[in-house]
Amino acid sequence: MPFPSAFTVLVAVTVAVWALTFAISAGRYDTTPDGAPIPGTYHAVERTTDFLDRLKDLFLSPVNGLYGVTDAGTGLTTPGAAGSFAGAAGVFLFILAVGAFITVTLRTGALDLGVARLAHRLHGHRTLLLVALVAVFSLGGTTYGMAEETLGFYGLMIPLMLALGYDRMVAASVIMVGAGVGTLASTVNPFATGVASDSAGIGTGDGILLRLAMWVSLTAIAAWYVLRYAKRVLADPARSLTPSTDEDRALAEQDEEVAALTGRHRAVLGVFATTFLFMIFAVVPWADLGVTFLPTLGWYFPELAALFIVAAVAVGLIGGLGEHGTAEAITRGAGDFVGAGLIVVLARGVTVIMNNAAVTDTILNGLHSAVSGTSHGAFAVLMFLVNVPLAFLVPSSSGHAALAMPILAPLADFAGVRRSLVVTAYQSASGWVNLITPTSAVVMGGLALAKIRYDQYLRFVAPLMGILLLAIGGFMVLGATLG
Repeated sequence: MPFPSAFTVLVAVTVAVWALTFAISAGRYDTTPDGAPIPGTYHAVERTTDFLDRLKDLFLSPVNGLYGVTDAGTGLTTPGAAGSFAGAAGVFLFILAVGAFITVTLRTGALDLGVARLAHRLHGHRTLLLVALVAVFSLGGTTYGMAEETLGFYGLMIPLMLALGYDRMVAASVIMVGAGVGTLASTVNPFATGVASDSAGIGTGDGILLRLAMWVSLTAIAAWYVLRYAKRVLADPARSLTPSTDEDRALAEQDEEVAALTGRHRAVLGVFATTFLFMIFAVVPWADLGVTFLPTLGWYFPELAALFIVAAVAVGLIGGLGEHGTAEAITRGAGDFVGAGLIVVLARGVTVIMNNAAVTDTILNGLHSAVSGTSHGAFAVLMFLVNVPLAFLVPSSSGHAALAMPILAPLADFAGVRRSLVVTAYQSASGWVNLITPTSAVVMGGLALAKIRYDQYLRFVAPLMGILLLAIGGFMVLGATLG
């Protein structure tokens, strides 16, 4: 029996949490002017909602998760209230905009061809080629959470790696491990860092220096690990985890010339790279980092959604898709990412149910009691470990973030560390688990395309998982120590 989808898991979580609110006592913390809970001020409160009101909360939870508004007087979130916006409509639109942008770029063929040209140029330099490819896929992971998009590259990588004397595992690991480690160490990935930061009440650029250091270090570890295995297979093919077949030998003998990049392709790749670079510039709080010669734009999801929509139109027209082709690709791309957006909405709906029942602070108080007295470093590592089982249950990084961050992020206030460290711990756990989770279409689909058994992949990746676990723990302690 297959593991339930993220949608089924979140619906089950919604119903379970709603039922548990009847058994959990209501309580509140006093808060600072910016909404942060004040340690030591937790107190019991009387619920103002009856059974029918709470049944209505369950019924409306997806709607509240999208555009619910929290009434300033009662503290209750409903679709028609007047007060502060609590829904995830901004995040939802942003996800659709990024989906449209990525799909339009892929439709032009520039991204696929760009990677193919890189592989062709470095064909005679095996070591440099492997390092460059791992870095490219890792860059995709850290900037926009490259996931399902990787499935289109297996047809290119497998013949190339076989022709160089490697095996199918090298081809699969360049893509899967490269993009996976990049996502694990996301710097501005909108589906992980962006959603988690929004749910934690901080900016996407908060904590970017630690995440950048993680990305560089963990990408280097991934490239070293893949290269180490590749050299072993090249020296002794008998040590391959995926022994060569007649099909492999036939593919290895293929020598296909890769088409040259046209001016359109180069322009599309330029716009693609510039868009993500500008996004990074727009979200980083330069003033907080002591950088005074750069303006702090303070962009958030509304501005970023507009950026990606405009960039999608520009890429489509520059790439030669025309008016009709560009509009169709934007529509198709947004449609392909509706699922990710709805998962965020469902997860946000769970948060609304807890808040309306006044149990969020009660749960937070219980967690605070459990972690109180731990050092900053131990707290950071504990946040990572807590998110590991959650990542398995909710393989969607966006859904995981929207579900966990409203509860876990305030714990950072009590522990005296930055909320951005909890975000980094969450995304590290999510990315680490998603390197091997059998519920992931990226993992299982990639292995199917590469014709590699899951047990073979586990044998390959198990030592790397241990190395990454130790490295992540080290970065958690470092981040907590530096503050």
